[in-house]
Amino acid sequence: MDRRSFIRKAGASGVGVGVAAAAAALATPAIAQSNPKVTWRLASSFPKSLDTIYGGAEVFSKMLSEATDGNFQVQVFASGELVPGLQAADATAAGTVEACHTVAYYYWGKDPTWALGAAVPFSLNARGINAWHYHGGGIDLFNEFLATQGLFGLPGGNTGVQMGGWFRKQINTVADLSGLKMRIGGFAGKVVQKLGVVPQQIAGGDIYPALEKGTIDAAEWVGPYDDEKLGFYKVAPYYYYPGWWEGGPTVHLMFNKAKYEELSPAYKSLVRTAAQAADANMLQKYDYLNPAAVKRLVASGAKLAPFSQEIMAACFEKANEVYAEMEANNAPFKKIWESIKSFRKEHYLWAQVAEYNYDTFMMVQQRNGKL
Repeated sequence: MDRRSFIRKAGASGVGVGVAAAAAALATPAIAQSNPKVTWRLASSFPKSLDTIYGGAEVFSKMLSEATDGNFQVQVFASGELVPGLQAADATAAGTVEACHTVAYYYWGKDPTWALGAAVPFSLNARGINAWHYHGGGIDLFNEFLATQGLFGLPGGNTGVQMGGWFRKQINTVADLSGLKMRIGGFAGKVVQKLGVVPQQIAGGDIYPALEKGTIDAAEWVGPYDDEKLGFYKVAPYYYYPGWWEGGPTVHLMFNKAKYEELSPAYKSLVRTAAQAADANMLQKYDYLNPAAVKRLVASGAKLAPFSQEIMAACFEKANEVYAEMEANNAPFKKIWESIKSFRKEHYLWAQVAEYNYDTFMMVQQRNGKL
């Protein structure tokens, strides 16, 4: 029997209906057949105006939706829409929302171990912390701690090394820090407090008026692209670098642990893939946007200056004092910090070889107008 004759007879006998149904089933994407519809809500710690850092959650959501033909939906809510930004992880742990996009050091007041998943003074840069997270066991180590909080976390962004902040007056020596009222929190606040700084906890929207009125003398934020939007250069023109307390701050996607465990293996794999894509995308976007932003800031009157080596060395010494105090009293902190320190030594050994010399040569060419 030839093929055309078989098809005609199959259609006439009703067999063709079954063939058509089978063909339709094969045409349906396999993932749509094997995975259920999931709808999650995600609370961001960031306002929509900070499009790059807030946008990390949107990238994550978009990738999950596209990879599942819309079966896995994550609705992103900006800071304050569902819960206050600094309570995003608490809401996720409680099950109020299934996920959040936040920075772990926001919660360091509950336990300093939180901060180690994000950034602490004189730790690793963005490449180093990602190497530690993905290949040095960092993700698993931090999740041992997060499990005690009812959470599961994955890196979901990085800003790169941040700036040291905006100052109303020049800061040249350690003595200039004494009595300085600065919007700075967490670990960094504890460190600079040892040098006479008076740390202030102020929400982002309140920083500009506080600087303008002289309620505070300085404030740290993020970096050129985000700082430009807040106009700090108009009231505190001295723009110092680097932000040694945030050499490579990881922004985390955190999930209610029970909800994450309910996911199928395929969905768990997609969550990890989408999170790593969002992680890489954020850093790449900041690296692309910050060069133009810093030029615009300087053109508008910002006075760029590095912290003196005297200040950097004093802060490094005080940071180590803080670490010694914490390691002596907090076993989970000590376990993670020892892992980071061990890799930090290796990372900066290697960074001195090819990377540092190549970058330094190219920077000289840029300064000589040859690029």
